[in-house]
Amino acid sequence: MMQEFKFPIDFTFNIGTFSNDFSAVDANQRTVAYVKQKLFKFKEDVSIFENESQTKVLYKIKADKWIDFSAGYSFSSAEGEELGKIGRKGWVSLWKAHYEIYDKHEQLKFTVREENAWVKVLDGLVGQIPILNLFTGLFLNPAYNVMNNRDEIVVRLSKEKSLVGRRFKLSEIKKLDGLDDDIIILGLMMMVLLERRKG
Repeated sequence: MMQEFKFPIDFTFNIGTFSNDFSAVDANQRTVAYVKQKLFKFKEDVSIFENESQTKVLYKIKADKWIDFSAGYSFSSAEGEELGKIGRKGWVSLWKAHYEIYDKHEQLKFTVREENAWVKVLDGLVGQIPILNLFTGLFLNPAYNVMNNRDEIVVRLSKEKSLVGRRFKLSEIKKLDGLDDDIIILGLMMMVLLERRKG
């Protein structure tokens, strides 16, 4: 299990390494997880460690199949117990990010939707313009709502202003059931890796 934490949680990417990795730090400035994605893999392979020392693995995330727009990503404990998965909703996600989070019984628990698709479109367009593309992180910052099966927003993930798009903030909107904390956070950790790669 992840360490006890207090919202909001900041995801801060490390731009000084060759891997795609970031720290998750809570409101008390405690590192609750360190996420590292193995690069140059045909399938996604992500490890979630207890902290930056990378000595203790808490969770693993692996793609269910070869990378494509409808791939699923399963999370499991360090011992191999499956905990749930996140799936991207195919072609819908090309326009507006749309993911679904399932529990270990493959029951749909949460839906993740991008708040404003135009932010992604503008980010993609401006990102092609030399010089200007260096500053998109200062004014084009998407946000994502995690909704339960009653269409209530429970968590919001927002990209923070940054020159290199390296910071995201995870805020609790509605009090979560302790059993759901981990699958939501694990799902969003994988989603951030996927969405950040797209721009």
